[in-house]
Amino acid sequence: MGKRRAPELYRAPFPLYTVKIDPKTGLIITAGGGGASKTGIKNGMHFLSLDVVGGVHSATLLHTHETDTRATMCMSLGGDVIAAGQDANCSLMRFNHRVAKQAKKPTAKDGAGDKGAARKRGGKGQNGDGGGDVAQMKEDSPQIVVEDVGSVQADLSPQEPCVKCVRFSADLTLLLSGGADGFVRVWEFPSLKEKFSFKAHKDELEDIDISPDNKHIVTVGRDFECSVWSGDQLAVGLCWHENMPQIAEKMYRYKSCRFAKVEDQKDALRLYTVQIPHKRDRKPPPCYISKWDGRAFLPLLTKSCGNEVISCLTVSDSGTFLGLGTVTGSVAIYIAFSLQKLYYIQESHGIVVTDLTFLPDAPKSKAVKGNNEVVLLSVAVDSRCQMHAVSNRSSFPLWLVLSFCGLMVVGVILLLQSLFPGFI
Repeated sequence: MGKRRAPELYRAPFPLYTVKIDPKTGLIITAGGGGASKTGIKNGMHFLSLDVVGGVHSATLLHTHETDTRATMCMSLGGDVIAAGQDANCSLMRFNHRVAKQAKKPTAKDGAGDKGAARKRGGKGQNGDGGGDVAQMKEDSPQIVVEDVGSVQADLSPQEPCVKCVRFSADLTLLLSGGADGFVRVWEFPSLKEKFSFKAHKDELEDIDISPDNKHIVTVGRDFECSVWSGDQLAVGLCWHENMPQIAEKMYRYKSCRFAKVEDQKDALRLYTVQIPHKRDRKPPPCYISKWDGRAFLPLLTKSCGNEVISCLTVSDSGTFLGLGTVTGSVAIYIAFSLQKLYYIQESHGIVVTDLTFLPDAPKSKAVKGNNEVVLLSVAVDSRCQMHAVSNRSSFPLWLVLSFCGLMVVGVILLLQSLFPGFI
């Protein structure tokens, strides 16, 4: 029997490195490629629609935007603008989704409309090419237009420059980038004027995020550090294993970081980090997830998340769920509050998972979400985009639980009365 796999939504003609979902249109945007090497593997960005057909989820390719010799390694959405890490640059593109128009049938006289239309479709137009019908078909199809709106050099490494991570601030006034040179660069958006930059890590950056109020930037580097910055000034360096004497220095390094809000707590903020072993042993030690207070940056909870090396982390819009991908292709969903595993498929992709994204909490996603509590999309180097869904867990209404408890109390009293007359 083969290994269990999640439903495959789409397979691209090139390796996939990043995936995002636009909350406004519901479009899936995924990108990747073969880079500048002349292997025949193209570089591009694909726009997909996610639909439910006959109770089964499916993705349809709507538009392909080729990116020449540049493979997109990371991506962030800021409204209708895509910030894409491509080699040494952060490229910005604006996309416009034009919804299909409803085609109007011409009114027929004497019931001959259909036949006349058939004759017109079968014959040639006035120009001899049937162009009128083609133009009508194009007008009736959904169209996506992508235009380049700017580019900034975000990595100055002398050899093999690479933008490792990009992130828009929540209010879309800032764009952050981190690269192989260890620098964080903060740009004003949409002007792309550099606001400030600073050397955050001795080695290349792995991940970056900014708090919803723009007060703090968190960076993760390959130099074993996870740092919190106020502007370009270091505020605090995190130490996840402070109360774990069995963890030696430089035994683990940070891999990912994400801010998240707390469901039903308006002013609360959390930070989640992932720690992976620095060296890969024959018997690999476990990886860990840590939950921090997102304002005081004090550790709240740390739990093991298995022996597979984590490759990527994402958080749902509500802050309720965490998504994890591994270098061996496994995908897991955790409950953010308790760091308890809710969903897991081992080696669903069979090769490194490069990015994950949850279905956003937006009106466009409700119909697609269906009777699922949470839906996660994953992409990997195997060119596949998969969907991972957790069905709504059955629960009982509060009134039913209270009624049942009341009946139990009455039953216990009656039992005691029958065993011990005069009890009441």
